[in-house]
Amino acid sequence: MSNISTEQIGSVLHLKLNRPEKKNALTQEMYQSLATKINEAAADFAIRAVVISSEGDSFTAGNDINDFANNPQMDEGSPVFNFLFAIHNFPKPLIAAVHGRAVGIGTTMLMHCDIVTANPNTIFSMPFVSLGLVAEGGSSYLFPRLVGHAKAAEILLTGRNFSADEALQMGLINSIAEDQLKAAMKFAQELAEQPPTAVINTKALLKSGSHEALNQVIRAEGELFKMAMDSDEAQQAFMDFLLKKSKG
Repeated sequence: MSNISTEQIGSVLHLKLNRPEKKNALTQEMYQSLATKINEAAADFAIRAVVISSEGDSFTAGNDINDFANNPQMDEGSPVFNFLFAIHNFPKPLIAAVHGRAVGIGTTMLMHCDIVTANPNTIFSMPFVSLGLVAEGGSSYLFPRLVGHAKAAEILLTGRNFSADEALQMGLINSIAEDQLKAAMKFAQELAEQPPTAVINTKALLKSGSHEALNQVIRAEGELFKMAMDSDEAQQAFMDFLLKKSKG
């Protein structure tokens, strides 16, 4: 069974993270599969919007640390970069339905979405610094623009959790719903019924002021992230994390 399941509902493509036994921790294979499906959707006129959700009790626990520790790939053209550029450049509405834990990329990817719905139980976190790493996915650029420098610094430097209510107040998500997927699909269907060229052009205009700058930031973050992963500081943080996890 694929760890990314695909369902087309009318003109809406639904992509579901389907690795619930690992809390949907993302492997490089999953990143590449998502990138491929999103790029295919971009080129398919029959698809007007994409919804990303997940199976199980978490949206995603972030990167699969064992997968990345055994075979770190953070160069341009790697699965992670392919996914990041796929969501950054996707010309159609991109919608996420989030619940449970949304760790690391599970939060940063939402900044590339046009609409995000979240269950009231959702817990967001970007614990990069806590793992000896740096922010990724363009979040060092997008997050302070969204919430201001002070709040961005507080959350990114401490790596603390924040709730769905706080995410709504910050503008990271659009709405809170008990059935977050139903709410996301309702948004998707509404957008899919709009004139498609007008939707694409309006999204392009909304992103035009920062699109190329964000390309450069994503590349710079990737370089620093790769350097950080090779550092003694990060290796110790990973070992501490895995030890803590093994002890429950």
